[in-house]
Amino acid sequence: MNKQQELFDIFDAQMNPIGIAPRHEVHRKGYWHQTFQCWIVSSFADETAIGPDSSKPALLFQMRHPDKDTFPGLLDISCAGHLLAGEQVEDGLRELVEELGVEVVFEQLLPCGSYREEQYISPNLIDRELCHVFILPREQALKDYRLQEDEVTGLYRIGLADVRLLAQGKAEHIVAEGVETDAEGKLVPVRRTFGQADFVPHAPSYYELVLKGAERLFFKE
Repeated sequence: MNKQQELFDIFDAQMNPIGIAPRHEVHRKGYWHQTFQCWIVSSFADETAIGPDSSKPALLFQMRHPDKDTFPGLLDISCAGHLLAGEQVEDGLRELVEELGVEVVFEQLLPCGSYREEQYISPNLIDRELCHVFILPREQALKDYRLQEDEVTGLYRIGLADVRLLAQGKAEHIVAEGVETDAEGKLVPVRRTFGQADFVPHAPSYYELVLKGAERLFFKE
């Protein structure tokens, strides 16, 4: 099925179900619909730390494929996707398998909560999402992820502190290490500098929801 013909459950502004509509109509008319969003959290070595414990928590960002119809080439949520008509939140696990090659059970995810997000991308593309947001703790080398070649071209780990500084506008740039797909389709290590313009836009309150969830996990709060 063409992606534009995918069917979504749609909702009014109070999140009451009002029917089913194809993807292209949902985005053209700005209907509310549901998405599954999963942030992978892992530790990374902090080169500036002093003492035996130099590990700090980081969020995994995916780099969107340059041919994506929205926000091409920008850094975004580790894994995300729409829930199709009739699906439950648990069905979103398929996105982890498709985009990153990660197979887990729903019980391994830690819920952050739901978040309503509106994006006016163009007059004919209004994205109103009820986002079901989760955290997945996972220690895995970046080179061992299997990326969906038409969706994802790279992965970067960024420390929670740097994410918060960027989200709050307190830093102009951060430096991150990751992997990107080369011309032969292999994942190669890269180190790059990113600013706010390199990320899919999300409100500071959205990032705070995610960051607090990651901190609860890492610091066992």
